[in-house]
Formats: sequence, C-alpha cells, structure tokens
Amino acid sequence: MRQGSLRLRLLAAGVASIVLALAMAGFGLLLLFEWHVERRMAAELGSQLTQLVSSLARAGDGTLQVRPPPAEPRFLQPLSGLYWQIAEEGTSTVLRSRSLWDATLTLPPDVPAAAVVHQHTIPGPGGASLLAVERRIALPASLGGGTIRAVVALDRGEVQAAGLAFASDLVPSLALLAAVLIAAAWIQVGVGLRPLDAVRRRLAQVRSGEAARLGAAFPDEVRPLAAEVDHLLDAQEQTIARARARAADLAHGLKTPLTVLSADAEELRARGDTRLADEIETLAVGMRRHVERELVRARAGLRARSGPVQPVRLVVEQVIGVLRRTPQGQKLLWEIDAADDLGVRMDAQDLTEILGNLAENAATWAAGAVRIEGRREDTAVALRVEDDGPGVPDEQVGTVLARGGRLDETRPGTGLGLAIVGDLVEANGGSLALGRSPLGGLLAEVRLPSPA
Repeated sequence: MRQGSLRLRLLAAGVASIVLALAMAGFGLLLLFEWHVERRMAAELGSQLTQLVSSLARAGDGTLQVRPPPAEPRFLQPLSGLYWQIAEEGTSTVLRSRSLWDATLTLPPDVPAAAVVHQHTIPGPGGASLLAVERRIALPASLGGGTIRAVVALDRGEVQAAGLAFASDLVPSLALLAAVLIAAAWIQVGVGLRPLDAVRRRLAQVRSGEAARLGAAFPDEVRPLAAEVDHLLDAQEQTIARARARAADLAHGLKTPLTVLSADAEELRARGDTRLADEIETLAVGMRRHVERELVRARAGLRARSGPVQPVRLVVEQVIGVLRRTPQGQKLLWEIDAADDLGVRMDAQDLTEILGNLAENAATWAAGAVRIEGRREDTAVALRVEDDGPGVPDEQVGTVLARGGRLDETRPGTGLGLAIVGDLVEANGGSLALGRSPLGGLLAEVRLPSPA
C-alpha cells in the first residue's frame, strides 16, 4: 500500500480504533474486577466481624475478652495482612489479633452510628494500606454495657495482586481479540473498497473502447459517482462531436472554392499565363491536402479506440483485392502472412484506411513484390507492409511522414498517405515506424494495442 492510499488510511483508522477501544475496555474490566474483588472481600470481612463480635465475653475480673478467638489462621500469624481490633470507648481497653503484633489500627475520627457497618481505608503495619470494615456496638447488660468499636481489616495489596493476576490473563485474550478484529477490519476495508476498484476497471474499459459508459451496476453509495462520470462523458462526447462536425463542415466548405481555383488555374494556363496558373495550382493543392487530412482527423477523433475487434487478414484481403485491379497492382506479387484470428479493436474504416494507404504506397514504389504481415507481440499487434522498391534513406524518413511530404514529385499522389496513417494510428493508441525492408524497399510497421 502506498502512502496516501485510501485503503491504508481506513485500515490505520480501524486499527487505532480497535486498539483504543480494547485498551479502554481492558482498563474498565480491570477496574470492575478490582471493585468486585474488593466488594467480595468487604463482605467476608463483614462476616468475620460478625463472628468476632458474637465471641465477646466478660472475664471474671470484668475485663472484655474474645472467647473463643476467630479460627482464621492468619489472625495468629504476625503481619499476615489480616487483622482485627476491638476498642472499648471510655476505657483504655483494646483487644487485637496476634497478627497486629505490637501495632494498633488507627480508626478515622468520625463516629459511626450504632450497628451500622462502615468501610474505610486506613493505614496498617509497615505503611500498608488496609481495607477496613467497622461497627460501633452498644454492649448488652449481660456484657456489662458500654460501647465498643470493632474492626476487621485486610491488606489492600491482596486486591491489587488479584487485579494484576487478572490483567496477566486478560492481556493475551485482548491481544488475540485485537488480531481477529484487525483481520476482520482488513477484510471489511477490502470488501468496502471493491466497488471503487470496479469503477476503475469500468473506466479502463471506457478508455479502451470496450464500454461506452460506467452504467449503474454499483452500490447505492457509488452509483451517484458513476452517474456523474457518465454525464461528464456524455457532455465531453457532445462537445467533441460538435467541434469535429464544425471542422468537417469547414473542410467540406473549402473543397468547392478549391475546385473553382483549380479550374481557374487551368483556364489561365490555357490562355498562356503559365506562371500565375502554377502558383494558383500550387496553393490549391496545398490547401486541398490540409482539407483532406483534417477530414480524416475529424472522422478518426470520434472513433478512436472504439468499436468491435476487426479481423486483420480479412481487411488485408479486401485492400489487396482493390489494388490488384489497378494497372500497377496487377504487375505485383502480393504476399499475406497473418493468422485468421488476429484482430485489433478499432473502427473498420480506420483499419482499412491505414492498411490501404500503406499498401498503396508500397504498390507505387515496389518493383515486383509487396508483403503484408501481422503478428501478436506481447500486448500489441504489429502490422508490417514492405516492398522491394528503392526504399527511403534514413535521413529522409521525417520528410515522408510530414504533411504532404514527397520524395518524388513525378509520381502520382498527394503525399498525405503516410501522414494520414500516422494520425489514425496515434488516435487509436498506436505507433508508426519506417525502416529498411529485407526485400530491399520500405518497411512500414504499425503497432496497435492488442484487444483484451
């Protein structure tokens, strides 16, 4: 994917959204898990607090004591992280678990209502943070009355440790889920952009002449774009058609005055004014060449690279059939070397014009033979027309390709044949090259795009 690719942008946005969403979800799940663990621990501490209070008794000397002590082993292990403490208000009596060793739990200054369970976070031994559950209880007369504050506390590090254990299990699961979602996003982006690829292929078909318009076979979101492109193609075609039509009308309009000028030149020549007649005739011939070429260009401009596939051999046979009826064509040996299934996608009249001009030029200069060959080479169709005539020197190739360029003014013709071929070939996306033929004469090679 290239920088600036729409596919890359969509995928990058999707990956960023997935990673951000999963990170937030993971953080939220971790908080929810710790909250759930803390709530469960607080419930257990509340249960232990109830058991602790229910074990209160008065000794024979009137001192408050816990009999029997809680059975939880951690209450007996010094600094185990689980502690209990009972403080009798108004006295210095403080009962505490062995796990506190010589420390005392510092309760918050607020005084909870009687029989209401309060939950606090208080400091513990060694600077630990404790989750504490506290109750303020009025003792019954059987226990000598008075009020106590009973508390059971647990090191919050255990909550954090449970959270870390949960996170260590959660992270691989989220990573796997992210990989699955990113793969799904990749597929989603590919499927979502497929209509745009279809538009690109359809545009390529329009450009190559295989299709005239994009059509409406697209999803609802892409169909308006295709419709606008079709409207643009319609407008462009109409504009080009009008321009070509005006050019053709202008060219046709000039033909009649040029014919009149030629007739006037002949009349002047008959009167003996040869110099003026030659000047007029030269100007008229030059203008006629330009008119004829523009007519060909106007026709080619509307049909360039369009139409069905034309069979090359059939067109070659038709062209040779016409030339064989001419006095020069009857004297020549014509050779065709092209497969029956070889074809090019272009207008039939354009292909006939190209091969006709090349074959006519070869017949004009050939001594005894003309060879026409067609081959499919990679992505192109190569058409070669060669003769055994005098050929064209390399330094004069540009002259014969120019408008009206002629090497021998004594031969018939207007000098427009190769120039017209060049225009038609260029309009159909091809190329024209001249060289020396193995037969000794001129080799004209036309390369046109091969039909898909």
